[in-house]
Amino acid sequence: MKRGFKPKHDARAFTLVELALVILIFGISYGMLMPAFNHFADEAKIKTTEETVKELGVQIDAFYKTNGHYPDTLLEVFGYVPTDQWGNPYQYLRIDGGSVVDKGKIRKDKNLVPINSDYDLYSKGPDGQSVSPLTATTSKDDIVRGRNGDYIGLAESF
Repeated sequence: MKRGFKPKHDARAFTLVELALVILIFGISYGMLMPAFNHFADEAKIKTTEETVKELGVQIDAFYKTNGHYPDTLLEVFGYVPTDQWGNPYQYLRIDGGSVVDKGKIRKDKNLVPINSDYDLYSKGPDGQSVSPLTATTSKDDIVRGRNGDYIGLAESF
């Protein structure tokens, strides 16, 4: 009877410790790289939303030139309400010639001064929440149109 096992050819295998070490290295790498990847993905969504706000503004301005007044809703311009990169509907409020009842919904800067005089157009951002003052915590991640279209970007940078 033979003692010990001897393979016929020189076969090598990974030990359990080596496999665990490789899995650990992959796990640490994943943990370090994912936040950076998520940051780049979030930045891309913000940039895309900024471009969409700009494009929607162009269409709303074209509506104004054609009809002599701003639309009451986005439905009036597009036939539907477009959604942002996070699946939330874009927010629109007619200011010039709009309802007096809606005046309290006008977006305001840190001095509580309206950021537009024609219309407000914005995305509620990643958290999907917003209030009129841009300085509120829930509004800081909003992508807003300000200064009647001269500024399009994050509310916290306005």
